[in-house]
Amino acid sequence: MKTVKAIITGTTGMVGEGVLHECLINDAVEAVLVINRKACGVQHTKLKEIIHADFFDLSAIEDQLGGYNACFFCLGVSSVGINAEDYYRLTYTLTMHVAETLSRLNPEMTFNYISGAGTDSTEKGRSNWARVKGKTENDLMKLPFGKVFAFRPGFIKPTKGLKYIQPYYKYIGWLYPIGRSLYPNGFCTLREIGLAMIHTVTKGSAKKILEGKDIIQLAR
Repeated sequence: MKTVKAIITGTTGMVGEGVLHECLINDAVEAVLVINRKACGVQHTKLKEIIHADFFDLSAIEDQLGGYNACFFCLGVSSVGINAEDYYRLTYTLTMHVAETLSRLNPEMTFNYISGAGTDSTEKGRSNWARVKGKTENDLMKLPFGKVFAFRPGFIKPTKGLKYIQPYYKYIGWLYPIGRSLYPNGFCTLREIGLAMIHTVTKGSAKKILEGKDIIQLAR
């Protein structure tokens, strides 16, 4: 089986922390590098952490980013309470800068991008966040990576015991079993996202855009 050497961003958020957790307990993952603005607070023999403040300028750490065959890009911001210009910069511009750097250093890399259910691939819809996410997905697919996958989860069931669970999940968690049975495309677990990301490297996937049901299937 192909082993995974992964760079993970966003591990001080719920999704990134969950993906990191799955990587650290999975035998197929050999090494993990996390890049954060602040320490994630996790220690493991597989894990190396770089604290770096400016994701728009990676020149100071480029010499540490080579030799990896996967990037699980879980860094992102909510569109709530942020103007369109800042959302574009922190969603599209930042992601593309990191991805362009990694594609130059690791051209065979599998790049996984956490997008979201409802993302607009046409880039022409009424929702600004969906258009920006769609443009980000589309332009990532054009970079010279080995493979690029866009993950579009909807409602995510957190992994019990982790640190960065969104507070509102304690109030709406009861919706998960109902939603999973009625609308599985919109409901998956954080563990399934982590496993599916690992499996894009070890098994591959015919689909480049992975909706909820695709994530569930690939996680098996």
